[in-house]
Amino acid sequence: MKYLCLVYLDESRLAELPDEECVAYDREIRGSGHCLASEALASVSTATTVRVRNDRRLVTDGPFAETKEQLAGFYMIDARDLDEAISLAAAIPPARVGSIEIRPVRPIRETVAAIEAERAKGAER
Repeated sequence: MKYLCLVYLDESRLAELPDEECVAYDREIRGSGHCLASEALASVSTATTVRVRNDRRLVTDGPFAETKEQLAGFYMIDARDLDEAISLAAAIPPARVGSIEIRPVRPIRETVAAIEAERAKGAER
């Protein structure tokens, strides 16, 4: 099952985590076959938020919400279950100074494809 591990931390604590340590964990988790994708994000000061309301595009500088911890990066992992995902997320270095939110990936493409396939079968009958 795929899980997205969202890395949150107070950017002022980023210097406590050497990039080399984060890259070493990235290599380890990729080598084990659990990591499907991962990236660090640029500072929250570079963020832009887009909203569409009443067919109007609203663009603002900065993150969606003012919080103490900001989204700093992510890991897309493949784990047997939530327990394994928790074990993998707990080893992500920023977990020591921030937090890791684990969210199952909703297989939207596969779900829609299955619905469309069923509709196509029904139309053939």
